[in-house]
Amino acid sequence: MRGAGKAGGGRGVSVPALAAVYIGTVVGAGFASGQEVLQFFGLHGVLGFLALAVATAVLGIFGYLLLLAGHGLGATSYGPVVRHVAGPFVGRIIDAVLTFFLFGGTAAMFAGAGATLAQQYGLPYTAGLVGMAVATAGTVLLGLGGVVASISFVVPFLLAAVLAVSLWSLAAGTVDLGFAQPSLAAVPNWLLSGVSYGSYNLILAASVLAPLARLTPKPRLLPGIFLGALGLGVGALAVDLAILAHVPESTRAEVPMVLAAARISPLAAAVYSAVLLAEVYTTAVGSLYGFVNRVVGEESRLFRLLTLLVAAAAGVAAGVGFSTIVGTLYPAVGYAGFLLLGALALAYVRKRI
Repeated sequence: MRGAGKAGGGRGVSVPALAAVYIGTVVGAGFASGQEVLQFFGLHGVLGFLALAVATAVLGIFGYLLLLAGHGLGATSYGPVVRHVAGPFVGRIIDAVLTFFLFGGTAAMFAGAGATLAQQYGLPYTAGLVGMAVATAGTVLLGLGGVVASISFVVPFLLAAVLAVSLWSLAAGTVDLGFAQPSLAAVPNWLLSGVSYGSYNLILAASVLAPLARLTPKPRLLPGIFLGALGLGVGALAVDLAILAHVPESTRAEVPMVLAAARISPLAAAVYSAVLLAEVYTTAVGSLYGFVNRVVGEESRLFRLLTLLVAAAAGVAAGVGFSTIVGTLYPAVGYAGFLLLGALALAYVRKRI
């Protein structure tokens, strides 16, 4: 595999690197912008905290099962993993859903870049979209090694920025614990919302986790994935609290966390916007790589050409708008992802992983 040596560092992927990749592939435009956290947790009010705990547990437990399956098979993509745990028929369904969502997730990240630059700087929506598409495609062309290196570098800055804005919001304002508008949430039921959030994010992360598992020594899988899930849970909680400190204004913003940062100062908003774009980039890279690697494989001669074509197509699809993609595509894929959760649990019980 091109770039595998870099990813493994000669001794395998480390626990912090594995956690960073997990966080980086999930923490993208929807998460860091606040739009995703708003629609799955914030609109549920206090019950959203319970939904978040459920989502964190799903990401930790089933993320570990996914890694175990990928490690045991020595998989180079997620396709063999889902077919092994779910069987040929259901496996094909999950495979198709996962592949479709990776394309949709790539489009969502491009749309998130366009929305961020439009809201913060008044630039044309297409400017951020095209810029992100070019940066993402360029990184994916470097192979898995480039994907892991880029994500691992960016993640610490991502979490630091999210926590900084959230802590300031809590210090400067009061969290409205009485706020709740579940009828407007992406998934109206808080429990299903939590499971769905974990489900579709696991699908998103599977594109990188499955091939990365074979480069990671088995004893590092459990601490790495749980450290990543914990980081995601804490980060999402921080974003949720910041949103609830600025309701109802935050519920009407395309990028709620930039609104919260702007309450600190214009400089803070500018810095957070830059970090948000970096977060969008990490998820876009993981999604685009996963899609192309699944369709043709990294060693294929068509890998480079397909990377460019898919990036262009995702850019066109991103024209429907960021919040629209988050509110429609994500919950739909989350429901479909229940198949993956069930298949992983059943495979574990049957000792197939």
